[in-house]
Amino acid sequence: MGTATTPLQTDWRQEWFEFEDATYLNVSGQSPMPRVSLRAVQSAMEAKKYPHHKPDSTFFEVPNHIRASIARLIGGKAEEIALTTGASAGAATVAYGLTWKPGDEIITAKGEFPLQYTVWKPMEEREGLKLKIVSPRDRFLTADDLIAAMTPKTRLVSVSLVRFDDGSLLDAPRLAAACHSQEARLLLDVSQCCGALPMDVTQLDADFLVSAGYKWLLGPFGTGFFWAKSNHIGIMRPGPFYWMAVAGSDNFASLSFDDPKPAPSAKRWDAPEWASYFNFNLVAMDASVDFVVRMGPELVAAHNRRLIEFMYERLPKDRCVPASPLDPAQRGPYGCFAARSREKTAELYQLLRKENVVVSLREGNIRVSPHLYNTERDIDRLISVITS
Repeated sequence: MGTATTPLQTDWRQEWFEFEDATYLNVSGQSPMPRVSLRAVQSAMEAKKYPHHKPDSTFFEVPNHIRASIARLIGGKAEEIALTTGASAGAATVAYGLTWKPGDEIITAKGEFPLQYTVWKPMEEREGLKLKIVSPRDRFLTADDLIAAMTPKTRLVSVSLVRFDDGSLLDAPRLAAACHSQEARLLLDVSQCCGALPMDVTQLDADFLVSAGYKWLLGPFGTGFFWAKSNHIGIMRPGPFYWMAVAGSDNFASLSFDDPKPAPSAKRWDAPEWASYFNFNLVAMDASVDFVVRMGPELVAAHNRRLIEFMYERLPKDRCVPASPLDPAQRGPYGCFAARSREKTAELYQLLRKENVVVSLREGNIRVSPHLYNTERDIDRLISVITS
């Protein structure tokens, strides 16, 4: 971590623990949790010593607060949000919840994050679906690539809003309009941008969002959320659900066992045995998401845009090339670059890690994902290793 150059940056940097031995530029891989999240976990562990101090209402307070915070981040409603263990859990909910016919078509893209294949490929055998994998016509995938691949049999397009391998940002509203014009649905994985880019589900017009919580939401592993448009919640096929998602389960003294009905909200898809105060992951996520809301994705986006543009200006042109869109409007909250060959890129990545400049190597690209605790000095450190 470099030394901050403005009072605002200094204030935010103090919210994290110091990286004494590394330059950390890898939020897209996993985020360091802020101090407030660790303190929340410590408090919850202390509370577990004396559970008699906690009323039954405690089980619902933290999950409900997280739903409200996520709703503020994405411009949705708290009742449209389920708390999951990651992005895959939300995508699986859609796979099992929608009604399919043999021959229905799911579209995703070549080089997508693996969950798109692990969720949808088994559905070919299970439901008789066809998974169509679209390749970009140019360097980066566009909405037009996906729209051109749609047919009358397309029922769902399932892709990332920001690609994990090159940081390109999809024109989701354009794709959503094309989907809805033929009664298809759009599922977006927002793991690589939620919390770091301004987001409004009304403008995106997607039908479903899934997200991991351990990246730009600054939470621990095993956290995430699933958002569904209100009008989809009631039409999804029924399935097993978490007992605390029973309608009326907030009254532990009078639970319905004979004919349990799921809550009318997306709470019905909460991860079983997970969404309560006494799950330390959830407590950490609550503090982290609240922290993200207080910072504001706009601040993170502007800060990262400056650092990535600074990085692209400083990259040695004879040895490295940008591997993300140069236009910030077409890029997520991070940037990628590569050496002149895949082998040299891998060698450069190993050199960076040896020098404790922590980045990611993804599909032949070096991914650099800073946050508010990073400054230009950290980018200088990255460049100095590259040019050494």
